[in-house]
Order: sequence, then C-alpha cells, then structure tokens
Amino acid sequence: MDSTIASESAVVLVQQTAIDSRGEGPALDLGGKAGQQLVVVLRVAEAIEQESLHVSIWGSSDGKDWGQKPLFLFPQVFYAGSTPAALDLAQRPHVRFLQARWQVNRWGRGDPRPHFVMSIEVS
Repeated sequence: MDSTIASESAVVLVQQTAIDSRGEGPALDLGGKAGQQLVVVLRVAEAIEQESLHVSIWGSSDGKDWGQKPLFLFPQVFYAGSTPAALDLAQRPHVRFLQARWQVNRWGRGDPRPHFVMSIEVS
C-alpha cells in the first residue's frame, strides 16, 4: 500500500487490525508534510485485562533504513482508548517516511497471548 499524506485530513498509518504479537506497519510517505508538525493518534478499540501494548514511531529518509532509535514512543497502553501525540519533524527534515512498530505483553491467568485491536492515524 502506497500511502502519502496529501492534505490536512488524517491518513491511516496502520489500518485497524487485531494484534497478538510484535509487529510493524507499512512505510508511510510523508510527501509535502515532511519537516512539519504532525499529530499521531493511537486508537485502541479492544483490549483484554492483564496485557500491555507499546507502540513506537520510526523515521526514515528512504523507507528502508529506519536507524537505531524511534522518533517517538507512546506511553504503554493497558486499556481501550485514544492517545494523541504531537510529532515535530522541523528539526528532522531528512525524515520522509514513517513506520509504526509495536510490542505486546500478557501476564496473569488465562490465554497467554495478548489481544489488541488498534489503528494509528497521522494528520
């Protein structure tokens, strides 16, 4: 999927999806939004008790080399809800692509696999 931010409207960085393990989303071409202030929104539609989700946002100049450190880490999430965050790329004009990565954890009784339904939008 070749996603490019073309206007002020929100663009989906990660489509709503069920996750139960570590993963990453596709690269998003920022187009004319490179080097600007963005709002990134993590939306968790479903979560079960005794689990956590940790999402990071990575930047790249070519969509292939993502470096050693993320641009931004959302706080760990334990429940359903929305978490907006400002991402200022003015000091990082080389960043032309974004990618989301996530890790999940589950503890306690019951099924040992975590379960979240989440999406991420950029505007």
